[in-house]
Amino acid sequence: MDDVNARHTAKMKKIKAARDKMMETKTEEKGLIMVHTGPGKGKSSSGFGMIMRCISHGMPCAVVQFIKGNWATGEKTFLRERFADECRFFVSGEGFTWETQDRERDVAAAQNGWKIAKEQILDPDIQFVLLDEINIALRYDYLDIDEVVDFLLNEKPAMTHVVLTGRNAKPELIEAADLVTEMTLLKHPFKEGVKAQKGVEF
Repeated sequence: MDDVNARHTAKMKKIKAARDKMMETKTEEKGLIMVHTGPGKGKSSSGFGMIMRCISHGMPCAVVQFIKGNWATGEKTFLRERFADECRFFVSGEGFTWETQDRERDVAAAQNGWKIAKEQILDPDIQFVLLDEINIALRYDYLDIDEVVDFLLNEKPAMTHVVLTGRNAKPELIEAADLVTEMTLLKHPFKEGVKAQKGVEF
């Protein structure tokens, strides 16, 4: 057992030395453009987890929700009722596109959401902005992808973080982003006839 421990200690020392050397080169700080996409669950959940981190670190933040509309989500209730001073929460959509069935209204709602999003991103008091489900609005061309990318690359304040969630992120956005995570679907209870569960999906 002592030999096993000794080999483990030696291995961990090598790993730590290599990691310390690597970390010495990581000195830059910047506001990141982050994309959470893919068919798997967890894109919005991850974004809201980051909102919780920001609140804990005293970083003023904002959420702009596209598409979901006035769906009663736990995160909206939680943030509006308990952390309204720390996190601004805006809802721009009127509901999922298959619910509204009105492209003009969906486009208008998305454009209004993008106007609010730009205001929040440009606000010097806000350090982190979550654009929840904006990728859906971009996918259906409710918003101009070139305008969104140009704004993020050229007008976003240097130290402001922005997260954009939703399936089917456009290639232009993926190219512009600093960090892209794709959620992979391996298994989901919905396919077995289980409806969305409170606390898990909303």
